[in-house]
Amino acid sequence: MIKIDSPDTLLANGLKDTWYAICPSNFITDKPVSLRRLGMKLVFWRDEAGKLYALEDHCPHRGAPLSRGILLGDRIACGYHGVQVRADGVVTNVPGSPGCSLEGKRAARSFHVVERNGAVFLYNSANNVDEAPDFTLPEELVSDEFASFLCYTEWRGDYRYVIDNVMDPMHGTYLHKQSHSMAEGSSVAEFGVRDTEHGFVFEKKGQRGVNFDWTEWANTGLHWLRLEIPYPATGGPGGSFAIVGTYTPISENLAAVFHWRCRKVSGWQRHAWQFLYRNRLEARHWAVLEQDREVLEVMEPDANQRENLYQHDIGLVRLRRHLRNLATEQFEQLKGKTA
Repeated sequence: MIKIDSPDTLLANGLKDTWYAICPSNFITDKPVSLRRLGMKLVFWRDEAGKLYALEDHCPHRGAPLSRGILLGDRIACGYHGVQVRADGVVTNVPGSPGCSLEGKRAARSFHVVERNGAVFLYNSANNVDEAPDFTLPEELVSDEFASFLCYTEWRGDYRYVIDNVMDPMHGTYLHKQSHSMAEGSSVAEFGVRDTEHGFVFEKKGQRGVNFDWTEWANTGLHWLRLEIPYPATGGPGGSFAIVGTYTPISENLAAVFHWRCRKVSGWQRHAWQFLYRNRLEARHWAVLEQDREVLEVMEPDANQRENLYQHDIGLVRLRRHLRNLATEQFEQLKGKTA
């Protein structure tokens, strides 16, 4: 278990009782897979019907990695001493000592997992829970009117730098100025903040539809960001190009980065756009992401402690403050439970 000694430690490893994207669905096949996420080492596996399960990758007997064990449907038999652990964390069998006190005990950390839009999501509960609340994805990922592609990568550095980057429309005008979709619009801007039901929108005033000019952050059980980039006619049918992103800490210096690229298209236009995306646009989008990665990966770990912010940065200041408040509230609750 992670030792939570401050709100910053909690936020750095991912807030509790919140859903996080973990990996693309195709990472988990017919064998146990060990992944570090949210400051923990986790094991994921599927039963014969393809149902997905997750536990902390730690046998409650001696701490051996369960990912080196044998799959038994909704259980894993540890490869070290054969201790069988069910997906809810209960030890069902200790073959070396039948009837011992470990049998029947909910001794392992278990996690609820679901698959949506090509990705695995995990509920980062503070403790084992029998049921997890649902979460809601933005309309671009649930509506039949949209088509989307998941682009997954991992970047060195704190995942919060990735969040800051997306909550910063102004960087598109400079860092991405050679992009075919971000070459227009003013190089100066005044920004404003507009509240929404689940979060807020940070936007340039008077430039809607001209460039990367707004970002929305929302908490719907999962934290996600959304933006739109106006597209020229050469970008194919579907109007503006939407990006939905969510970001997960792997470890102190590594982030899991999820971006869904979305467009509102149907019928023959959907097929035309999907073909165009795979054959022409996808490489351009990865090139833009590389520009972000190259900057973020060489930023010092304490760069966000030595800033001089101005009006363009009020969106990320608001979001940082909100996340810090959530972390402080959770820390006080967890501290009260253990006192």
